[in-house]
Amino acid sequence: MSVPAPQLPLFRVTLFYGPEPAAGDPTCLVCVFNVKKRSWKGGVQIAVEVSTAQAARLQQALCFDAWIDGSLADVPAEERPVYAGRAREVLMQEICSIKLTLALELEKQQDNTTLPVDAFVDELDRKVEGEADRIKSNILMELDISPR
Repeated sequence: MSVPAPQLPLFRVTLFYGPEPAAGDPTCLVCVFNVKKRSWKGGVQIAVEVSTAQAARLQQALCFDAWIDGSLADVPAEERPVYAGRAREVLMQEICSIKLTLALELEKQQDNTTLPVDAFVDELDRKVEGEADRIKSNILMELDISPR
């Protein structure tokens, strides 16, 4: 009996930098990713923009503040603000990564580009809420904290 080979991902995606405020727009955060499709000769950089309003809405939908406060209960009090800040960064990276995945499912062309703040707004809301457990698990793993 043969075992099927595992499905290789179509794209290799790595975070380049972010989140940080978008140039000239304080109401927008951006993460930049390097994206390489196996059939491409080279990779591209894709900037993913998310409005601070949408980020705040998603943070609230995930009950993020209460969850991270509870998750950091065993961390020394003087270190909690650093951990909480890093958790918010990772949350934004996760949100941007999900938005990028939504765009890549449409097989964008091989160009450096920006996913504007108004792209995939409703789809991103649904996807983030649907992947809340995975997102929170990734944040805890990044912080090297065991789930409570």
